Amino acid sequence: MGYKKKTIILAIIAVLLAALFIFYDLHGNIGYILPRRIIKVVAIIITGGAIAFSTTIFMTITNNRILTPSVLGLDSLYLLIQTVIIFVFGSRSLVMMSSNLNYLVSIGAMIIFSFVLFRILFKGESNNIYFLLLIGMILGTFFGSFTSFMQVLIDPNEFMVAQDRMFASINNVNTNLVYLSIVVVILITLYFLRYLKYLDVLALGKDHAVNLGVPYDFVIKRLLIVVAVLISVATALIGPITFLGLLVVNVAYEFLKTYRHTYLIIGSILISIIALLGGQFIVEKVFTFNTTISVIINFIGGIYFIYLLLKENKSW
Repeated sequence: MGYKKKTIILAIIAVLLAALFIFYDLHGNIGYILPRRIIKVVAIIITGGAIAFSTTIFMTITNNRILTPSVLGLDSLYLLIQTVIIFVFGSRSLVMMSSNLNYLVSIGAMIIFSFVLFRILFKGESNNIYFLLLIGMILGTFFGSFTSFMQVLIDPNEFMVAQDRMFASINNVNTNLVYLSIVVVILITLYFLRYLKYLDVLALGKDHAVNLGVPYDFVIKRLLIVVAVLISVATALIGPITFLGLLVVNVAYEFLKTYRHTYLIIGSILISIIALLGGQFIVEKVFTFNTTISVIINFIGGIYFIYLLLKENKSW
């Protein structure tokens, strides 16, 4: 079976799961329940699409199927921002109480951090993508440690609020944030389209890409901006899901058996939507909201990450 037919099958499964999620056990006040479920599905599509989209690009430009955008430290920065707000202003501050303001502060801080990081690290000719990854991992560890330090100092009641921000949650997603995220994702996707033609060549490696006429440094910088914006939107909308991108993109590679990025991106997005829809359905109907979707995704993704590490080891 070709990758085109497999992509169609994934699309059909995603549509069926979305319909199941929306209409399953639909009774009572339909006028209240139906719009909330539709908003959840739209939020899942945006989040899953943004994470899969950005991770596919990131794995291509790093030439590594184990590295994900989380190594840039954006997830840790998001948790630090939420903790700092609670630590300084309290959980009842305007920024924490207003979802729109919190969203804008979070996404703005993450994008500014990314731009400053890229600007500094790509200023000299000697710096490259691997140096960026190293600095990102160091900063991510620093943000995580500083977050833990402040969480120890704050009031236990405030800590519970901060802890809620540490796990992704699709429940009670703000409708206005979903609409705003749609606009941002559409705009960054239109910006990305001019660089789509380079991805298949970049997958060959830097030397081959340069020999084939790709303006490597110029394209890499623009693609990193796309990655940073997409991850910022997804994280600020529902919270961090560390292993989702790693899981769905590698599954897309194995399932589609192609290196054409047009289909890889679409396939990764569809698999991500299927994973989130299935995971959220299990959270609501099986675990009855006693856990969060990020716990399920990170558990499965963590096991798959270990498998990939062992698979890459020649002794395995």
